[in-house]
Amino acid sequence: MSLSAFSLSTTLNHLKQQDLYRSRRVIDSPQGIELILNGKKVLNFCSNDYLGLANHPNVIAAFKQAVDKYGVGSGAAHLICGHSTAHHALEEELAAFTGRDRALLFSTGYMANMGVISALLDKNDLVLEDKLNHASLLDGGLLSGAIFKRYLHADSENLQAKISQSTAKKTLIVSDGVFSMDGDLAPLAELIAVANNSQAGLMIDDAHGLGVLGKTGGGVVEHFSCSQNDAPILVGTLGKAFGTAGAFVAGSEELIEILIQKSRTYIYTTAMPAAIAEATRASLQLIIAEDWRREKLTALVKQFRAGAAQLGLVLMDSDTPIQPLLIGESQQAMLLSQKLLELGCLVSAIRPPTVPQGKARLRVTFSANHQASDVDFLLSALEKVAK
Repeated sequence: MSLSAFSLSTTLNHLKQQDLYRSRRVIDSPQGIELILNGKKVLNFCSNDYLGLANHPNVIAAFKQAVDKYGVGSGAAHLICGHSTAHHALEEELAAFTGRDRALLFSTGYMANMGVISALLDKNDLVLEDKLNHASLLDGGLLSGAIFKRYLHADSENLQAKISQSTAKKTLIVSDGVFSMDGDLAPLAELIAVANNSQAGLMIDDAHGLGVLGKTGGGVVEHFSCSQNDAPILVGTLGKAFGTAGAFVAGSEELIEILIQKSRTYIYTTAMPAAIAEATRASLQLIIAEDWRREKLTALVKQFRAGAAQLGLVLMDSDTPIQPLLIGESQQAMLLSQKLLELGCLVSAIRPPTVPQGKARLRVTFSANHQASDVDFLLSALEKVAK
């Protein structure tokens, strides 16, 4: 069959007409608060490198030393010959960091979420997901073959009602810890109560909370003082606050063993390079030791929200480094993003289907490496484009 049968050009034209066409930016510099884009230096307000560790000298040094020791590629899946001493040490340290029995590395956060849900559920089971969950969680639920339902955002009563209507053999509740496009937190205590009352499992993806929330950066579970029994399945990604790449799942001994035996995205994937594992071990030490990074993020967010309020800009309700400015229409969000770029600020326009229709936004994010003067510069630029 010819590709023309798929109407590729028609689909692309349709996306452009709806202002939903996506283009890649080519960055010619290390990740940081300043980027070189098309030969021009811009201030970066759209990265998930919340703690500023992606280009930290300790992390870079650990990576270089590990390349000399382990080489570049891992050569095979973890269960063949790709599981190195570096991988194993990182898993043990992540388990201790999160207060869980064990941790298991995955090559990406997407693969971790897909792999966990599909390993634990089948067609006789029920998976219930927050309507604003990340795409990887939604896809994991859909592709698991289980009965798939979504509950209203952060609405434990709606969740309980849907569970009460079910006759499924097993039930798994799945939620982001910090919602990546809104910046708000899951109502973890309420989710735990529903899970306990319904004898359901609870899976929390804390991609945007780990490193940022909690006294030691333990994320949303530390923020709410939740044990392994409270939140038995914890997923974390390493490409955000950790500044490296990959992901992990932490939980009980039995959970990790089941994933090793049954998670297809773990079994059939080449292990991440050992050098990345070593770099992540270095970033984990910084996350635990350097409280000032979290404290500075809190101060920057307060400064930005106060300044936005003075300008009459209405931000969504978030105390995390994710500060969304709701615009509405995709075309307007794209226009504002472009005008900000012309003024030297890189801020992404987030459009459907990443967010619901009519809720396009500018997603402003902060790094611990930003300065108060950077926030002032962004606020000045926002004031100009708002006019």
